[in-house]
Amino acid sequence: MADADERRRPLDSEFVMPSLRLDGQVALVTGGSRGLGLGVALALAHAGADLALAARTASELGTAAELVRRTGREALTLPTDVSSVAAVRGAVQRTAEHYGRLDILVNAAGINVRKPAAALSEEEWERVMAVNLKGAFFAAQAAAETMRAQGRGKIINVGSLSFEIVVPNIALYAASKGGLRQMTRALALEWAKDGICVNAIAPGRFWTAMTDAVFSDPEGYQSAVSVIPQGRPGVPADLAGAAVLLASAASDYITGQTIVVDGGWLISGGTLA
Repeated sequence: MADADERRRPLDSEFVMPSLRLDGQVALVTGGSRGLGLGVALALAHAGADLALAARTASELGTAAELVRRTGREALTLPTDVSSVAAVRGAVQRTAEHYGRLDILVNAAGINVRKPAAALSEEEWERVMAVNLKGAFFAAQAAAETMRAQGRGKIINVGSLSFEIVVPNIALYAASKGGLRQMTRALALEWAKDGICVNAIAPGRFWTAMTDAVFSDPEGYQSAVSVIPQGRPGVPADLAGAAVLLASAASDYITGQTIVVDGGWLISGGTLA
């Protein structure tokens, strides 16, 4: 039990609002070159963080880095295949060496294979799990080593509402994102004593490159948004509030949680069109 002078009682001292600013902090975002990962990276940059962006395509990384620099923050680009454990460990190490610290890790890299479950191959299983789950785990493991030495850190896993609502032909994706949610809880429990908070964001139906075929089609668009109470798909900027909250000191007493960002789809009953 804590000593008396270490315990906190409500209103023992003047209330101080924790900051949502990230000035002086460094964030590594996997999958940060486009889509939801880039949206989160820009949100963190606008809140004051310097960025390291890890993704496979060098040209897309360059474009993303320029967008970050327009906010006045620094951007380090790290061509990385997150399915490789050595590569993700290298990205974490290079970030810490370049900036001298690592405060925030965002695991946003993800892929999907849309097929009936009966048609999926072992190779497709291995690839989806390697990117969506294995890469996230070993990035978190490597980042936690640096964060532990610093005495604090924030890890944010970008999951999916498919942990709760499953649509046809995404069995692999749903399995990987369900695993990511449970991994978030397990790591949060183990690393709380080290000052590391581990949380997740679960987007609903978002319009990104991965879903462009659906939302670019007028009929597909109407079908997709018909079950969303707010009447529209999400866009990457819609993750900004949750991402900055979970990265900042304002969430220091939040860990092991998944914040759903879905325009009300889940509370509507999670119906499918």
